[in-house]
Amino acid sequence: MINQRPIVKTLIFSILLSSLVSMGFTGYAQDGKALFQTNCASCHNPVKQILGPALKGVEERVPDKKLLYDWIKNNKQVLAGGNPYFTALYNQFNKTQMNTFPSMTDKEIDAILKYVEDYKVETTSGPTPGGEQKEDSDSTLLYGILTLILAIIMFVLLQVNASLKKLSDDKEGIPAHEPIPFYRNKVYITFVILILFILGGYWVVQGAIGLGRQKNYQPEQPIFYSHKVHAGINQISCLYCHTNAWESKHATVPSLNVCMNCHAAINDYTKGPKLYREDGSEVDGTAEIQKIYEHTGYDPKTQRYSNIAKATPVEWVKIHNLPDHVYFNHSQHVRAGQVQCQTCHGPIQEMDEVKQFAELSMGWCINCHRTTKVNFGDSTGNGNKFYSIYEKFHKDLKTGKVDSVTVENIGGTECQKCHY
Repeated sequence: MINQRPIVKTLIFSILLSSLVSMGFTGYAQDGKALFQTNCASCHNPVKQILGPALKGVEERVPDKKLLYDWIKNNKQVLAGGNPYFTALYNQFNKTQMNTFPSMTDKEIDAILKYVEDYKVETTSGPTPGGEQKEDSDSTLLYGILTLILAIIMFVLLQVNASLKKLSDDKEGIPAHEPIPFYRNKVYITFVILILFILGGYWVVQGAIGLGRQKNYQPEQPIFYSHKVHAGINQISCLYCHTNAWESKHATVPSLNVCMNCHAAINDYTKGPKLYREDGSEVDGTAEIQKIYEHTGYDPKTQRYSNIAKATPVEWVKIHNLPDHVYFNHSQHVRAGQVQCQTCHGPIQEMDEVKQFAELSMGWCINCHRTTKVNFGDSTGNGNKFYSIYEKFHKDLKTGKVDSVTVENIGGTECQKCHY
């Protein structure tokens, strides 16, 4: 009789090998992205010029792969050799010396180049830090599902192997051992526990990282306030209501007396577009204005605050949260950094019910700091005087040594800048 066990073992080994290879390809693609963000993102973007040229299509511009490797590892040597393309590129960017990466391997460079060539952008509803577009999602989930399917097939083949062995032993007269049920098999139990431990750990970590910081979180507020009507249609400046964003750490929710500056005279909502909640239900704008009067004790008929004893604060639901150990200063960004509100809060002028637009994660902030240029000013005196203490950068910009300075260059990625 043909021994089936070597055949089954070969099949199992092949499946495991293909599973590892598929996971390896995923890791390889992710390594390209990680390598790019670690080594290249501070100066380059795949599809747009920042401190250096856009990298997408670089293999077409430099078909000699070895020359490209040499440029990345030691561009000084390539420039010394007088290569016309790289010499022209060097002069185009004001003779700014590119960092060298002598320890980077050819495979790592290939991974970066593959990530750059495969880079795609999608249209979003508003700007992201640095003006970048969101990338298409990767195939990690797909590879995970395929790996799970292969694991199931492996277990099925193990069962087939056990059945074939039993048939073989029965034919040869070898006493058969009573098969161990699946739920009592130590190997299966260990494997299941290990998988549950890994998945549980992953979900716990991801949940802890995003605790209180949920993208697209859109709670229903006690009073329907449409930013689309106020900031969009009526062009009311964000700083009129959120004045503290210009002066202090917190933007704060405006007090009701700020609302009453306008609504003491505006008693109804009849001329604007119809208002709808996220679930599609229509909102009575006049009734929402009446809620403001109830909370302030204002009587629109007599135009007096005659019910102050019944006035109560509005219990707004907080949307944007950061961990307690994170320091974020609105004035430093809005006033000193001249960052637009939409950069972090999205197209707020188009929202009826406000939601959390951005991730507000550490990686999201770091990416913004790496790509956002600092407005030091020019010879006419325009620009941000807050940064005048960085005289060195002023001189470097004036002499053409650098063409721009990012937040990262002035310490925007140092741990103690954002963490207590």
